[in-house]
Amino acid sequence: MQIQDILFKRLDDNALLPAKHSEHAAGLDLSVCLPRGEFASSEVVIEPIHKGGSILKLPCGFACAIPVGYEGQVRPRSGLATKHGVTIPNSPGTVDSDYRGEMFVAMINLGNEPFTIRHGDRVAQLVIAPLAHIRTHEVEELDSTKRGEGGFGSTSLHHIR
Repeated sequence: MQIQDILFKRLDDNALLPAKHSEHAAGLDLSVCLPRGEFASSEVVIEPIHKGGSILKLPCGFACAIPVGYEGQVRPRSGLATKHGVTIPNSPGTVDSDYRGEMFVAMINLGNEPFTIRHGDRVAQLVIAPLAHIRTHEVEELDSTKRGEGGFGSTSLHHIR
């Protein structure tokens, strides 16, 4: 396994840089950096979307350099999603290797109660994944498969025995 270096630039002295919190964790935990940007307080409440809440773009207070040939995947934390309904609407969010701006996490509350996020709370995880090197080609016809043009739901919900 080849080790890749990821460089982080702190944009706010109070930012917590991404870190693994167990030896074999797949992702680096991302923490919110507040107050920052449009958020003037050290905490923010995410209201449930069905009660008029909206998607919030929360700042992390750092920028990073992901190696060429890799992408960053911003994924929800399972505890926030299952216990509170707080998740990432564009999951996984993609961070390209040429992006050098501040890291943000888009968050939505699908639960029933308002949820408070405070400075330093771990709200998402960043998984670094290799990319396939591809070329695109336009063709007149595609090869046929047994599935064909069957799309959403075409393979059924139930296991076929």
